[in-house]
Amino acid sequence: HTFFEMLGNWSFGDYYKKEAIAWAWELLTAVWKLEKRRLWATVYETDDEAAGFWKSETDIDPDHILRFGKKDNFWEMGETGPCGPCSEIHIDLTPDYSGGGLVNAGDPRVMEIWNLVFIQNNRRENGDLEDLPAKHVDTGMGFERVTAVLQQTQSNYDTDVFSPIIEAIAQVTGRPYEGEANQVAMRVIADHIRMLTFAIADGAIPGPDGRGYVLRRILRRAARFGRNLGMNDPFIYRISGAVGAAMGDAFPEIIARRTHIEKIIRGEEESFNQTLDRGLQMFDAAVERMGHSRVFPGEDAFKLYDTYGFPIDLTELMAEERGLKVDLAQFSTLMEEQRDRARGASKTGPHLPVADMLKVSGEFHDSRFVGYVETETNAVLDRVVQDRYLALDRTPFYVESGGQVDDTGIIEGENFVAEVIDSFRQEKKIVHEVRLLRGEFSSGSGIQVLARVDRRRRLNIERNHSATHLLHEALRQILGSHLHQQGSLVAPDRLRFDFNHFERISRSQLRAIEDLVNEKIADKVAVNALNDPDEWLTIEEAKHRYPNVKMFFGDKYGDRVRIVEIDPKFSVELCGGTHVGNTDEIGLFKIIAESGIASGVRRVEAVTGDGLGQYIDEQVRRIGSLDDHLAALREEKETLERLLGRQPAERNRTRESLGAIPVGGVPRTREGLDSLEALIRTREETQDTLAGETAALKKEASVERVRNATSSLDALLSLATEVDGVTVVSGRVEADSIDELKRMADALRERLGSGVGLLGSVIEEKVSLVCVVTDDLIAKRALRAGPIIQASAKIVGGGGGGKPHLATAGGRDVAKLDDALSSAAQTVKEILAKTQ
Repeated sequence: HTFFEMLGNWSFGDYYKKEAIAWAWELLTAVWKLEKRRLWATVYETDDEAAGFWKSETDIDPDHILRFGKKDNFWEMGETGPCGPCSEIHIDLTPDYSGGGLVNAGDPRVMEIWNLVFIQNNRRENGDLEDLPAKHVDTGMGFERVTAVLQQTQSNYDTDVFSPIIEAIAQVTGRPYEGEANQVAMRVIADHIRMLTFAIADGAIPGPDGRGYVLRRILRRAARFGRNLGMNDPFIYRISGAVGAAMGDAFPEIIARRTHIEKIIRGEEESFNQTLDRGLQMFDAAVERMGHSRVFPGEDAFKLYDTYGFPIDLTELMAEERGLKVDLAQFSTLMEEQRDRARGASKTGPHLPVADMLKVSGEFHDSRFVGYVETETNAVLDRVVQDRYLALDRTPFYVESGGQVDDTGIIEGENFVAEVIDSFRQEKKIVHEVRLLRGEFSSGSGIQVLARVDRRRRLNIERNHSATHLLHEALRQILGSHLHQQGSLVAPDRLRFDFNHFERISRSQLRAIEDLVNEKIADKVAVNALNDPDEWLTIEEAKHRYPNVKMFFGDKYGDRVRIVEIDPKFSVELCGGTHVGNTDEIGLFKIIAESGIASGVRRVEAVTGDGLGQYIDEQVRRIGSLDDHLAALREEKETLERLLGRQPAERNRTRESLGAIPVGGVPRTREGLDSLEALIRTREETQDTLAGETAALKKEASVERVRNATSSLDALLSLATEVDGVTVVSGRVEADSIDELKRMADALRERLGSGVGLLGSVIEEKVSLVCVVTDDLIAKRALRAGPIIQASAKIVGGGGGGKPHLATAGGRDVAKLDDALSSAAQTVKEILAKTQ
């Protein structure tokens, strides 16, 4: 099972072996009335104490007490730490009670139903065991397994734990729970939907890595088994309600979050279904290429994973059904190459040689980052490497981390000024890559310098970083607490925040998120941070002191963490970045984009500070471009109307009627941005209307041109050439598009009755050609439009092809269009000569 319930109880130094054994026997035989002669107890080979209690505290048949070694009856949680012997209870389900010899043999007729773990030792690093000062008990029993025993079924899936869910699957799919194929598929889906329902209710969500990827793998496996039941559309989400009906009394959260669970599962199903069919086709094609080989290529398995999102275990499952094995070695090699490419793009890679040079250059002191409270500081220059890398004893320059980009600025000494263009860490050292602006670096160490961060750029970064924290909480409040950061970028001109979510965010939701962030900014909330590393906390201290702090299962944290608090009831996060002192310094927050970047992962981009000003300038320029485009569209529309013999409609949408930019510029207020967006929206709506009207006129004009052109086709027909009994017509016509030219060629084909036609036109300063051949010549004379047009296309420096009755081509050499058209007769003659 991917989800199961474990029954059990713990004792921390209270009761021990005697009580645990007695109570286990009482529950199994006195309460649940299991036959005593079917029960067998196992103990660790040297645990005389447990064996003695089985004899003194129960009436089990002494011959049913068996001893086993470490593999079966000794529990350890790792190479070191708490451990101890265990005593297991097995049930013999053979008809004649003959299963004693099958205990711990892996036979389903005799299976373990309860394990009593006695934690009495501690294993030291050298492997020795020592007694714990207090002895403990941990018992465990699988609910699904014991239910099958009590209900006397052959399988866990035939108990009333699963039957309501399987009935729902049968109803949704329209398939009976009969036959091995149907039963296997329904059991897999029933198991997987339980796991998905509970995991998503607890806050997990399918994603590209970590626990999210475990959910994604399980859901995709269930979707694939759905295909075995004829389900090509999303359906698994419809089964989650049955899980709630079966288990909701004990676990009310799965009922309360039913809509949320269904939305997430459906969104993931829809995403995977788009590629599942193509992936299955690719799998089948790969199997066909294999011939008699029984090893599915690792290269194809990797492509299924990389292109179609097939987890490797899903590919292994499909291969196993065909009696095949996957080449996991080749798959692993390709995966590692992909990881190497990703690591090659990391920031630390190019700087490794610098680290080596620093190590050999003598004693080097750790660097101290003082940039949380200082943007300018006196420092000591410890090392200069290649006149390009500087290392200071203390520095205000932030090194890119946690999504926040590097600081830039100046390092100035008595004899030089250098611009900091990049920074990176090597162990506990901070190294700055610089560009020398003037002077030269002095040799030696201990030189006094002034390190100065670009304060305006830093302020914009801090605005965006603090706004990111506010955005994170606003997203969770508006969209749901399932939301978990997947990545971020904090730059001076913008911020970007990636997070798991199952559907597109609506305009009204984006507005609510924006308003909530701006509300916190307007509240002028103090941003409190632990800036002294000596004040940083352990994870447990952080949880205790800040109960509202955001921590996510699966995330990795250091030994000590820094807390950034923006209103203890709103945003408390672990963060090593720099921030404003008060939210009022952020100014106005504006979301500029929302998009999906991967299955189940959305991205929001926003601006504050100087980035907001740049955004406003870009939108004002956009309005100018829209106005220019609108003017061009109006002119094109009027030209088309005149061509069709109509009086152009009066222009009633001038720039003034669309709204004008304020003379003093757009104010940096919520109202100002709303006004700017309204101006853009009005122009876009007008543009859409004009574009639609213009497209309709273009189509009408095209039909008119084709009609006029077809009347002139008679002139071309009068100039037809006869080639070995085949009529060949070619000529230049006026067309506005390749579609127009094709319609003219179709008309020529109809008029020909029997023959070959080649039409050409210059469209957008390039040659376009269309060739047609009537059906009788295709059948009786083996003529095809493709070879004819390819020969003509070569003359104008191009190529083409198509169907036997119609082919198209293009070319660059406009001057040779007439030569290409006149070559048609000769080409037909040569083709006929070859076929006779």
